[in-house]
Amino acid sequence: MKEIKKYLESRIGTYGFFFEDLRSGFVYGYNENVKMVAAGCIKLPIAVSLIKAVEDKKVDFLDKIKIERKDKVYGTGIIHEFNEREYTIFELLVAMLIQSDNTAANKIIDIIGMDEINKNIKEMGMENTVLKRKTGDINNEDDASENITSALDLAILWRHLYKKTYLSKENSQMLIDILNRQQIKNKLALYIPDDLKYEISSKTGDKKGVENDTELVTLSKGTFSFTVLSMGIPNSVYGTVTLAKCGKMMWDDLMNNWN
Repeated sequence: MKEIKKYLESRIGTYGFFFEDLRSGFVYGYNENVKMVAAGCIKLPIAVSLIKAVEDKKVDFLDKIKIERKDKVYGTGIIHEFNEREYTIFELLVAMLIQSDNTAANKIIDIIGMDEINKNIKEMGMENTVLKRKTGDINNEDDASENITSALDLAILWRHLYKKTYLSKENSQMLIDILNRQQIKNKLALYIPDDLKYEISSKTGDKKGVENDTELVTLSKGTFSFTVLSMGIPNSVYGTVTLAKCGKMMWDDLMNNWN
């Protein structure tokens, strides 16, 4: 993992990364506590908070919510392309995670409440993460209202899901399984053979100057979380290539040096 740190130190921009072997407890990080723009990665704690509300019987996955024209948010996702209609809360959850749908994310924030989501974030021990605003196609990296997180905080969330310490066993595994079907695996997993990408649950995030990816890798030799966050990069291609090379170095290390 030292090679990843050395590589990131040579790249333009600010980076934070964190690796954890969830079976052995081995960790390695670089700028892992630095607060970074979360972009789409903020949808992970939003998802956890929604599922927690279901467990607490505040809402039900089968509750129907109407998405009206005024609710539609552009950027990522597909719900904004459809006419007004009702969706179950579970459908909104899946759309938010698999398609990174901003309209779904914002409706979930309305349902749960920003204060409640931030309360759940703190309960999980994610000290560097704050949901400050709804999601959308805002591309100002200097905006003081940006949602923030850190590489360590996202590792803490993966740890909760792996160890089933915040959500129930069934719901923790359900969330991991949904994230396994995440459609965008073109960053940390870009250079991984396609047939092996099914071992990876992930959530990406991007905006101007930001390329993020966080993943849980489940192999016979263990389960591992890996997160790379970036800010101030020259362009999206530069950031995607940087994350992809980090992902390849991490994967090669797992294949060659882990028993």
